[in-house]
Amino acid sequence: MSAHPSAAIEKVVIIGSGPAGWTAAIYAARANLNPVCCIGVPRTDPSPVLPGGQLMLTTEVENYPGFPDGITGPEMMEKFQKQAERFGTRIVGEDIVKCDFSKRPFTVTTSSGAAIKAHSVILATGAVANWIGLPNEMRLARSGGGVSACAVCDGALPVFRDQVLAVVGGGDTAMEETSYLTKFARKVYVIHRRDEFRASKTMQQRVLGNPKVEVLWNKVVVDVLGEETISGLVLKDTRTGEQSQRAVKGLFIAIGHTPATKFLQGSGIALDDKGYVKMPVAHRSNTNIEGVFVAGDVADSVYRQAVTAAGMGCRAAIDAERFLAERGVH
Repeated sequence: MSAHPSAAIEKVVIIGSGPAGWTAAIYAARANLNPVCCIGVPRTDPSPVLPGGQLMLTTEVENYPGFPDGITGPEMMEKFQKQAERFGTRIVGEDIVKCDFSKRPFTVTTSSGAAIKAHSVILATGAVANWIGLPNEMRLARSGGGVSACAVCDGALPVFRDQVLAVVGGGDTAMEETSYLTKFARKVYVIHRRDEFRASKTMQQRVLGNPKVEVLWNKVVVDVLGEETISGLVLKDTRTGEQSQRAVKGLFIAIGHTPATKFLQGSGIALDDKGYVKMPVAHRSNTNIEGVFVAGDVADSVYRQAVTAAGMGCRAAIDAERFLAERGVH
C-alpha cells in the first residue's frame, strides 16, 4: 500500500520503518491519528539500507519475544508493516530529505520534492552499521552466510556455537561483542588495525584475560572467503603488507554505527557528538523541539535491539498522542 498524503495537515508523520517506526505507526493508527509512515527507498552504497531497517539484513531472529521458533528479519518487518497497515497507516515510499521544524505546522520534504505538513513528527530512521565494504563481506552478510554486524543479535545461533569466530574492531563495542561470543564460540579472534585498543581499560581486560580470545594486532581484513557460508579471512599486516589467512566460521563487524540523521541538518534538532538525536527528558521520547519525538536506534547508541526499538516506538506514539490531545488535535 502506498499513498501520498493529502494537502491537509497530518496529525503525525513517522520517518523510518524499522521496529521503532512500525510500532509507532501501529500505536498511532490504533489511536485514530491516521499516521503517514515515510519508509524510505532501498540503497546499497556505501552500506545496505532497506525499508525495514537493519533487520532486513538479518536472517534469523531468535531473541524477539513471541517467536519461539525464530523468524527472519525480513519476515518480521513484513508482519510489522501489515499490522500497521491493517489499522490504516498510510505508506509513502520515499526518503525524507529535509525537515523544517521552525514553525508549526512542521514541514517534511520528500525525495520527490513533495512537502508534507504535520502537527507532530516521530523520527525513527535508525542507525546503519559500518561495514568494511568488501564485496564478499556484503554478499555473505545479505545471504546469511555468517557475516554479521551484531553479535548480541546473531552470536547465539546454532551455526556459530563451538566454532572459531572473528571480530573486527578495537572499541568498547568490539570488546562487548567479543565477550558475548566467548559464551558460545570455541575461539574468538579479535582483528585490529593498530597495536592497541581504543576501548576502555576495563573492557580491554575482560577480553585480554579470556583464554578463548586471541588478538591479531596490526591486521585488516582484505577478503572474506567462502561461497554459501564463510570459511576464512584474508588478512593484511598494516606494517609489512604481508598477507595471511585464518579459517573462521563467523565474522562480526564491530566498527561502529552511523545514525541516519543527515536529513536533520538545519532542522534545529539537537544531536550528540556522534550524531544521535538527543532526548532531554529521561524515559520520554521528546526531542528539544516540542512536537517532534524520537524512537529507536537513531537515539540509542547503547542497546540497538529490535525489542528496545519497538518499545521506544510505543513511547513516541503515546507521547505524540498526548501532545496532540493537549492541543485539541484529534
